Amino acid sequence: MKITPGSRLLFIGDSVTDCGRLRPVGRGSLQALGSGYVAEAAALLEPFYEKRPVQIVNMGTDGDAVTDLARRWEADVFGVEPQWLSVMIGINDAWRQVGRAAVAASVTLDVFWDTYSQLLARTRPSLKGLVLMTPYYVQTDRADPMRMMMEEYAKVVKDLAQRHDAVLVDTQAAMDRVLARLDYKAVAPDRIHPTKLGHQVLAHAFTRAVGITPRRRR
Repeated sequence: MKITPGSRLLFIGDSVTDCGRLRPVGRGSLQALGSGYVAEAAALLEPFYEKRPVQIVNMGTDGDAVTDLARRWEADVFGVEPQWLSVMIGINDAWRQVGRAAVAASVTLDVFWDTYSQLLARTRPSLKGLVLMTPYYVQTDRADPMRMMMEEYAKVVKDLAQRHDAVLVDTQAAMDRVLARLDYKAVAPDRIHPTKLGHQVLAHAFTRAVGITPRRRR
């Protein structure tokens, strides 16, 4: 297990992380963590930390791009003082670049890399551990424009994970494994916002990456 018992673990990101978490700070109970992968991950971690539970906090915010994270980083990351930090961002940054979704306020790859890198450089020295989760698109066609764009943003996250000594969670690979046997609607009907099953996929990918293999139920 990579995460030390008793550590404070903060999740931050966009709507996929948010999932109705408690305001202003999502902590204190599974319900406070929202209905998504953060709560699912907390439930998976709980049996492994019975004596000294991991303190999990959810600070996801619907609609965020990496520039939005930067604006609230001081309060929502440094203000919480985590020992471990998990970040999943890039979905909104990517989809705003494609087709009719493209908007003037979109975050280009260069801005994404620069902003994300600066946040991590400021924060990594104060952390025991860092987890970076790639953005994903629930689409098996690798020639799809949105899938291709999301892959470009995911490459940035993979590069940053290596540069900042972070645990990498390849969420696209996790989704692809499920899509090999299930229709995308079972995972994310709009190809982005997960169903309960989709959130479980993300939660299992996270726990495996941090060295936890949940016990199979009998």
